Amino acid sequence: MLEKLPDFVGHALRDQRAGLDQIVFNRVSLRNGHGTIAVTSGVFVDHGPLPVACTADGAGVSPPLHWSELPDAATSVVLIVEDADSPTPHPLVHAIAVGLPVRIDTLRGGALADDQDTPASATLGLNSYLQHGWLPPDPPPAHGKHRYAFQVFALGGDEPVPEAPGRDKLMEVIETRAIASGMIIGTYERNDTTVSSSELAVPQGAAPA
Repeated sequence: MLEKLPDFVGHALRDQRAGLDQIVFNRVSLRNGHGTIAVTSGVFVDHGPLPVACTADGAGVSPPLHWSELPDAATSVVLIVEDADSPTPHPLVHAIAVGLPVRIDTLRGGALADDQDTPASATLGLNSYLQHGWLPPDPPPAHGKHRYAFQVFALGGDEPVPEAPGRDKLMEVIETRAIASGMIIGTYERNDTTVSSSELAVPQGAAPA
């Protein structure tokens, strides 16, 4: 959607960024624990580039994710994906998923498309466009590299998470119930180079959850 913006807009906004310190992972302290969750993906490495297929310049599918080392006391898992470099006061939310069961440790590529694709018992919250599902990375041209933080939190307790929460409501839940957290960052930068058809292919990277 932003690919047609002229480069001078991206240059003008280049120093305007929400900041990595504003993402949920760095904004909340885990009152009920400090465990570390290992988060990986089969299609990108930490602080490495996201496949074009996962962005607005390709098929726009969410990447596969895998996590491990959940604490024994975990009763559910929540996920939030934020753009730390969006030219907005707060990071742009690209996806929220709540109610992920602890027996599941993988989301296949495209699993954040809508509630029909997410694992049983899980639901999607609201992204910054007030939609349920994956908002593909769509940085302004010439704005520079954007960092997309895929943040996973393990929750304790049996109280259900509010259905379809937004960022603020999810932060409240994390602040009171999270017992472990982990994160992987993927990057994307829009430029004027032409992408190949192979880059636009939908990544698999993991078996269906």
